[in-house]
Amino acid sequence: MQLIYEKSVAGRRAVRLPKRGDDARPKINPKLLRAQPAALPELSELDVVRHYTELSRRNFSVDTHFYPLGSCTMKYNPKACEVACALPGLSDLHPLWPQLRHGGLLTQGALQLLHETERMLSEICGMAEFTLQPLAGAHGELTGCMIMAAYHRDRGNKKTHILIPDSAHGTNPASAAIGGYDVRTVPSDAQGNMHLDALRAAVNSETAGLMMTCPSTLGLFVDHLTEIADIIHGVDGLMYYDGANLNAILGRVKPGQIGFDLCQLNLHKSFSTPHGGGGPGAGPVGVVEKLRPFLPISRVVKRGDGTFVLDYDAPKSIGYIAPFYGNFGVIVRAYAYLLMLGREGLRETSDAAVLNANYIQEKLRPLLKAVAPGRCMHECVFSGEPLKATGVHTLDLAKGLVDRGIHPPTIYFPLNVPEAIMVEPTESESRETLDTFVQTVAELVALAQRDPDALHRAPVTMPVGRLDEVAAAKNMDLVFKPANAK
Repeated sequence: MQLIYEKSVAGRRAVRLPKRGDDARPKINPKLLRAQPAALPELSELDVVRHYTELSRRNFSVDTHFYPLGSCTMKYNPKACEVACALPGLSDLHPLWPQLRHGGLLTQGALQLLHETERMLSEICGMAEFTLQPLAGAHGELTGCMIMAAYHRDRGNKKTHILIPDSAHGTNPASAAIGGYDVRTVPSDAQGNMHLDALRAAVNSETAGLMMTCPSTLGLFVDHLTEIADIIHGVDGLMYYDGANLNAILGRVKPGQIGFDLCQLNLHKSFSTPHGGGGPGAGPVGVVEKLRPFLPISRVVKRGDGTFVLDYDAPKSIGYIAPFYGNFGVIVRAYAYLLMLGREGLRETSDAAVLNANYIQEKLRPLLKAVAPGRCMHECVFSGEPLKATGVHTLDLAKGLVDRGIHPPTIYFPLNVPEAIMVEPTESESRETLDTFVQTVAELVALAQRDPDALHRAPVTMPVGRLDEVAAAKNMDLVFKPANAK
């Protein structure tokens, strides 16, 4: 496909503006004017519409394809939430508008929305209070580490390191390191759970806390969670909950009631906004009562007369961690989603997510090596090692799925599973879609036995085929060179 610049024809126009006399033109300093017209492509309106429509049809998106990305919850988002987010009273609101002006309430609706979202998330997670400021999941992790550090400083604790399971998300150790802590890894046992003896050996008086996901990235609910929390709390450490897998326990388990002190969520994963392409996201952080003083400022407070204001009186706060009050549009979508589903709807969400994952796990168990010997939670993890005898790897299987119109699941993660394939169907998908996915994987496994080179060549139906990814990363060439350039 040609670039839009390559389709340009000199003198062709999509829009023609009426000519104006020199006296009607704005007075601009001649030094700021271009010597030559901007080198923009020249096309008709129809050419431009067709160009970008064709580009859009080449994309994989959750509106057009099945997205079984593990630990990502690339769910379909209700369009009603998009409508709510686009309401002029919310989308046109400027964050610098004053809360109160000449007796008028200019931002009360937005502040009420923020306050009520915080209260709903606190109820869902069993936390005392939430901050909505973090702009993404990893940003929420860093916020949690900063709160953890503020707590220990306030108590005069000497804490040097944070413990993280070997199956953790890669952003966990990165966030802990940016937060000023050393990172120590706790290995898993044969069942895929955190090795308790290894945890006990790693904990000492300088342990600031433990960051973990529940269910784990293996799709398993963490055994001995109470015992793990007791070990960490025994040295005045804090338990941090990575909410990437919250979908599995919505309405069933509250992190704050099973030993966690901090809880980071991904609104763009669990509550309506599919993420990807760099954002936007939202990673709110909730805390138990003893950590409330350290939350970022400002906080939305409801006054006795029913109005809302931003409170900056928090001497122990970690301060600002984001401009204004977070990614407001994502929060609006989540607010609408939570009100639409309600308590029972969220529980049904969890039930459907777990059911769908177990359905796929049992259907694919004869074809691939399942990590969980029994039931999984909201995602199931397989190893593609059985295919290696044919010379086919997990990457080849993923490329074959692309050819068949299915976005590949997460591969080669978690790192402690060889040739890992992590599938998260989410609660949004129908049984027919799941059956199509299972049948497609079965066909690719059979193709690996019959003609492995066909998978080595995949994808062959896409605009871009199999790339040398190492060369693409090391030898990037981002300069456009027209075909007729010398």
